[in-house]
Amino acid sequence: MSDRKKQLDDFLFGLKAMGQEAPDAVNAFMGLLKDVYTPGKLDLKTKELISVAIGCYNRCKYCIVYHTNEALKAGATREEIIEAAMVSVAFGGGPSMAYSVTALKETLDEFA
Repeated sequence: MSDRKKQLDDFLFGLKAMGQEAPDAVNAFMGLLKDVYTPGKLDLKTKELISVAIGCYNRCKYCIVYHTNEALKAGATREEIIEAAMVSVAFGGGPSMAYSVTALKETLDEFA
């Protein structure tokens, strides 16, 4: 199994496992996600592109892997995902660029 696929699986498994130990908190979080990612004025693809940018800005490899995968599933292209990540670099500078050219690039190479 590849590194990015393992990270995605580890995150999803950890979320499920933590749901057994802290069901109220995990269910509240999942409910928030369901509400936030329901298409409204913004479609799901746009919301996932925003999430990729935030993941790069916050330097969260799990967020980058998860939301890149979700953005691709929502119909985002590689070019759109990279453009969203480059917006994060405008705010996050070098650290955001570092995660964009490593974690994001590797995830795109693997999942696209």
